[in-house]
Amino acid sequence: MNAIVILLLALVLLAIAYICYGSWLARQWGIDPTKPTPAHTMRDGIDYIPTKAPVLMGHHFASIAGAGPINGPIMAAVFGWVPVFLWLIIGGIFIGAVHDFSSLFASVRNKGQSIGVIIQQTLGISGKRLFIIFSWLTLVLVVAAFADIVASTFVGFTKDGAQLTPNASAASTSIIFVFVAIIFGLILSRISQSTVKSCALGIALVVLCVWLGMKFPIYLTKPVWMYIVLGYIFVASVTPVWILLQPRDFLNSFLLYAMMIMAVVGIIASNPTISLPAFTSWEPIPGWTLFPILFITIACGSISGFHSLISSGTTAKQLDSEADAKPIGYGAMLIETSLAVTALIAVGVYVNGSKLTGTPPMIFANGVANFVATVGMPRDVAYTVLILAIASFALTSLDTATRLGRYMFQEFFTLDEAKGEPSALRKLLVNNYVSTAITVGFGFLLATNGYQNIWPLFGSANQLLAALALLGVSLWLGKVGRNNKMLFIPTAFMLFATLTALAMSVYGNVQRFAAGTAKFESHGLQIIFGVLLFVLAVVLAVNGAKKLMEPKGSSN
Repeated sequence: MNAIVILLLALVLLAIAYICYGSWLARQWGIDPTKPTPAHTMRDGIDYIPTKAPVLMGHHFASIAGAGPINGPIMAAVFGWVPVFLWLIIGGIFIGAVHDFSSLFASVRNKGQSIGVIIQQTLGISGKRLFIIFSWLTLVLVVAAFADIVASTFVGFTKDGAQLTPNASAASTSIIFVFVAIIFGLILSRISQSTVKSCALGIALVVLCVWLGMKFPIYLTKPVWMYIVLGYIFVASVTPVWILLQPRDFLNSFLLYAMMIMAVVGIIASNPTISLPAFTSWEPIPGWTLFPILFITIACGSISGFHSLISSGTTAKQLDSEADAKPIGYGAMLIETSLAVTALIAVGVYVNGSKLTGTPPMIFANGVANFVATVGMPRDVAYTVLILAIASFALTSLDTATRLGRYMFQEFFTLDEAKGEPSALRKLLVNNYVSTAITVGFGFLLATNGYQNIWPLFGSANQLLAALALLGVSLWLGKVGRNNKMLFIPTAFMLFATLTALAMSVYGNVQRFAAGTAKFESHGLQIIFGVLLFVLAVVLAVNGAKKLMEPKGSSN
């Protein structure tokens, strides 16, 4: 199959969806550019602050993307390119982008608060507690995993002591990015800059950071990087967003855009043919059936529950106008889908009839580097830039997850039903520094004590989070008298896929115990967490279904 045909087909379908379906959703939900957003009505200079659309798009896009849209399609390629392509396009347009857009809009209309608070309006305080506990535990797991991944990526030495220059360059680039981003943020906040000038300055700073990173690599061990990374995410979580996160992610977005442009130009110039079979089999690997594994493995690019936390966590607090909700909420997800399609093409060409070797980022970087080499860009330089970009986005996802973890922890202990003056303990727990320290502390404990034992459940947990977010927003839209029918099928499908995956996981681990090959610290914990997640989903789904049967209220 010709790769250009697949790429152009994807881009055309995504563009049509943005113009037609995205606009229809905005009309159905009542997007109102004249309505003040929480960024204005609750402005505090730390979390709530009006932000120009291009800057907020950069922050949002860099936060939701990370390495997810690269990892998922490449791992799922064992099913063949057709199932992956169909899930990316159909899922991205009708499920994932709707999930992100609706989560953002619902949060904006609810003071920039999380989906948990929105769920409280229809399912009560118990529903909120369950959702927030689940979300916070998922975020702590993300912090643990990504801290370990980032620290491992930055390690400057091999096991035998030899220097790893690409890793060390990625590390130094990321460190330089932080300091340059602070300066960039101060410039944007103090000096009135046009969008064109801001973008031009941003691109120049990105090039400078990459050049300095490659010129001055930093060689440190993993334990040292682990402490540096944990210290950084603590600071990033309590620092006003305009100082660090906004400008850093805005700069990072240029790396991501450059990576995508390199992929598109390289594919068109090299005109490669996809060697990956259109379809392999229903179960290409023992235990990996197309349903539900395909829909759990590919999250970013189709739908990811993590996005709802970002949309309703950081982005909703910075949206300058409701008019920006469609391009940022719906549009950013479609851009991520296009990135996932390029990853599919990269692996489709890279595999060349043989088995995949290397990590998904390495496969993607190798494939795209081969593409752009045909237009004269040195392959080694392209490969290094791509690895640097992927490493930077892993760090972006990490510090965003930490900030979201703080929000969730604080929301749990800020209950509307509480009467009288909050206790001293509650005041302490909702303190920015204390709530961040607890989130980072638990992440550190998991990272150093075997988060891998329960990591196999992360895919199911993430997609369950998406299903619950869709359910919560659907209930809220019905409550305020808006059209919510477009969320019914996505909600039901994601619940069914997630519950099936959890049931398969629990059954498989029970079989391991029966065969005497299981270990409690891994398979036992997976059974416990799997059952808990299953019960949580069923309870919320049943209660949500009952609420959906009730008459709608009046619109607000």
